[in-house]
Amino acid sequence: METATTTAEGLGQNLVDPGGYCNAATDHGIDFAKMLEVKPRPMQPIHTNRSFDERALSELISSGLSSPRPLRQLETVKSSECLEGLLLSPSIRSGSLVGTPNMHHSFEPHPMISDGWDALRRTLVYFRSKPVGTIAAMDPSEDSLNYNQVFVRDFVPSALAFLMNGEPEIVKNFLLKTLRLQSIEKRIDCFTLGEGVMPASFKVLHDPIRKTDTMIADFGESAIGRVAPVDSGFWWIILLRAYVKSTGDHNLADMPDCQRGITLILTLCLSDGFDTFPTLLCADGCCMVDRRMGIYGYPIEIQSLFFMALRSAKILLKPEGEGKEFLGRIDKRLHALSFHIREYFWLDHAQLNNIYRYKTEEYSHTAVNKFNVIPDSIPDWVFDFLPMKGGYFIGNVSPALMDFRWFAIGNCMAILSSLATPDQATAIMDLFEERWPELIGDMPLKVTYPALEGHDWRIVTGCDPKNTRWSYHNGGSWPVLLWMLTAACIKVGRPQIARRAIEQVEQRLSKDGWPEYYDGKLGRYVGKQARKFQTWSIAGYLVAKMMLEDPSHLGMIGLEEDKKMKKPCLTRSASWTA
Repeated sequence: METATTTAEGLGQNLVDPGGYCNAATDHGIDFAKMLEVKPRPMQPIHTNRSFDERALSELISSGLSSPRPLRQLETVKSSECLEGLLLSPSIRSGSLVGTPNMHHSFEPHPMISDGWDALRRTLVYFRSKPVGTIAAMDPSEDSLNYNQVFVRDFVPSALAFLMNGEPEIVKNFLLKTLRLQSIEKRIDCFTLGEGVMPASFKVLHDPIRKTDTMIADFGESAIGRVAPVDSGFWWIILLRAYVKSTGDHNLADMPDCQRGITLILTLCLSDGFDTFPTLLCADGCCMVDRRMGIYGYPIEIQSLFFMALRSAKILLKPEGEGKEFLGRIDKRLHALSFHIREYFWLDHAQLNNIYRYKTEEYSHTAVNKFNVIPDSIPDWVFDFLPMKGGYFIGNVSPALMDFRWFAIGNCMAILSSLATPDQATAIMDLFEERWPELIGDMPLKVTYPALEGHDWRIVTGCDPKNTRWSYHNGGSWPVLLWMLTAACIKVGRPQIARRAIEQVEQRLSKDGWPEYYDGKLGRYVGKQARKFQTWSIAGYLVAKMMLEDPSHLGMIGLEEDKKMKKPCLTRSASWTA
């Protein structure tokens, strides 16, 4: 996630004028300055039943997934005085803001909550006096590099925290600002990127003399490896749906500019080409695993985010004009993508036994080993790692190659988007419980498992010294993933798994200075190059706590299973003719 510091001289066409944005992008008929001044609709108190009784959990989850949640009136958490409001039930919380007496409780809020909110608010970035995001980290002991910028993917847990706390303004501002940046020309050397690419990050420069703010975007031209972010556009769509779900503000998503922003992203990822798979072909370093880690091809993280973004876009797009055409294309792709991932990326004991007995060099529509995977390519660790009970989506499936590594984001997002079937989601949770030391350890959560070592590390990572074994992207433990794990656990009805993970985090994370990642097989050591006061580590914890306290928050980020996407009956290749 680190890149060279963005400078005005080094960005060329991506430098904004003193008035505000890069390359004087057209507004396409909308005044963004006025749009940001529109106040959110008044927040209505909501009375929900707060309970950790697993018997009632499915009912609570269902209500959160199926209906929009009105904003709850929550006091801005600036100090420990507001902590009680965070951990009360929504009904008590709402009532306390309209004059009801303070109540006494039988438990004390964890002090990490107060520390977390204080640290999160210090990361706020302002553009023309309006909050537009949070910087990646505020480690005073390290060179900032690009950690002083607002990253699209990094801001998502911060945005969810603010939405859950009844503060939607910053999320709305962020969505509009990044939408504006999407419309500028994106050039790397002599090559122009696709129109719909969202920035990886942006930086706000304040000129105290001229009293102007300038926003500079990075679309990958300054990134290590010069890789454009594939996931930024997906996260933007997912966050837009979360905002609408939380606030009920459909007017924002219905704006012509937002509708156009969605279709531009979809144009990039739904374009026709030579690929015979419905999955999305991606380069190494195009997502959270943003260093070379051998994920080139069809990484599960991107496929899960792709699926979630398509389903979110289906909800947000207006069924008229260009939107109607895209809705049809989305339905076709969702159907094919869900079948492909569920069928070919899924691994449990039965499927591993099938692959172990694969025959090779099969031809025609009768082939069982459709990707010509050589059984001898199965790594030895898989046989010991995969229990009789449990399963997961493997990291990649390409011709003659299956990447059997576990990737946390892809599996958790597969559950939240309902890309995973109910049985598969349950199996993933079973795997967490069966392989707790390997995947959770002492500091949740492994971004990938296992780590690359020796010759594999040298070849796959290019001898990257930051990605040595059990560090950073190569088997490091990332506290930010706690929010995804918690959301997935609640959706499957296994909150006890998340509760156990959160209790482990609370023993160390704040005391260690909210580091970016941890090293070691069990995640016992603060990452050797990890930034302290990493914003998404802070926000990930806060989101996990609020979601576990009020599971109906899951509706912002979770989707119910689409009953129409049933497994098709395939007897031969679609191109086969009699």
